[in-house]
Amino acid sequence: MTDTTPTHAPTAEHAPDFPMKRAQGCPFDPPPSLLALREQGPLVKVRLFDGSTPWLLTRHADQKSVLADSRFSADINQPGYPKQAPVKGRVRLSLPGMDDPEHAQLRRMISGAFSLKRVEAMRPAVQQLVDGFIDDMLAGPNPVDLVEALALPVPSLVICELLGVPYEDHDFFQVNSKTMILKSSTLDERQAAHQSLIEYLNGLLGKKLDTPEDDLLSGLAERVRNGELPRQEAAELGVLLLLGGHETTSNMIALGTLLLLQHPEQLERLRTTEDPQLIVSAVEELLRYLTITHTGRRRVALEDVEIAGGIIRAGEGVIAPSDAANRDPEAFPDPDRLDIERSARHHQAFGAGTHHCLGQPLARLELQVVYGTLYRRIPTLRLATDLEKVPFKHDGFIYGVHELPVTW
Repeated sequence: MTDTTPTHAPTAEHAPDFPMKRAQGCPFDPPPSLLALREQGPLVKVRLFDGSTPWLLTRHADQKSVLADSRFSADINQPGYPKQAPVKGRVRLSLPGMDDPEHAQLRRMISGAFSLKRVEAMRPAVQQLVDGFIDDMLAGPNPVDLVEALALPVPSLVICELLGVPYEDHDFFQVNSKTMILKSSTLDERQAAHQSLIEYLNGLLGKKLDTPEDDLLSGLAERVRNGELPRQEAAELGVLLLLGGHETTSNMIALGTLLLLQHPEQLERLRTTEDPQLIVSAVEELLRYLTITHTGRRRVALEDVEIAGGIIRAGEGVIAPSDAANRDPEAFPDPDRLDIERSARHHQAFGAGTHHCLGQPLARLELQVVYGTLYRRIPTLRLATDLEKVPFKHDGFIYGVHELPVTW
């Protein structure tokens, strides 16, 4: 196999830093310099915080291909893996960082809780929950921070109920989860927050071992009791589900609302529709347009692989930035235009391949209920400050807003 790496792509010596910064005044769009890399080639070099220069895939089709290819490992301990932040020593692997067959085996233990049938059965309860928080908003002070009033508590309560985690402890796990995803957190701070959550979930598992209930943690406790799963691994899996179940969806609720407020014609169509399929398509388009997981999915090649007209050598890292894929004009015509009627379900917001997001049915359900309810019940909802004053999460691994003042 000959080296067919595109000669017009940036070399390691001239590789731009990744991740890039968003443009001033364009908080909903990917960094222009990221999208510009597509013009230089489908496979380009970028430079990370530690000086390493992995490959970056700029196109939707190539990203989907790599993420579904078992020749690329998700194991952070593999030499050449492109890390997001500093780590100490060997990292204990969680579900997203495992390769098959271990990944598939662990995933099967919890996948039933997120099946389409099980999740859809939760719709009436989620609807009741959303309506309750909107009732509280309408009865309470005005203006209000939509993050604290709705966007954060809805997914937090849902995942707590699913897992069997007491919601009264939500301040504890939300504070620690924020520490884990802030880029400004030190390695020691991030590890301490993670360890606190591990100990918390470990304690809950102990209670479920003694008194099982009808929840996901009790199911994991049963696996521990039967010797199918080490208790430490069960606790780590619980942390992953707890964090993933509220951080991503809460950011999508707030950021999606802010985006729609900037596109009143789209918001009006969504608010007045009698077609549930338009709500479904609006959710998919917002997931495509916003891409809150904005630091790229990461892999390392286990062998030489020919991709995108070039060769990625064994031991070389690869980054697949979903925001680049979701604005690829070959996959989405006129990609910078928001269109809630667009057929956008093939977006990369939830990844691809065997590691695609396990909780995507639940996230979709929550977003459908919120987007289909909030603007209908509060038709005069509007931003209570200037867009320029909204604090965006440029400082995190998950994108969104720290707060969203709204009024009506």
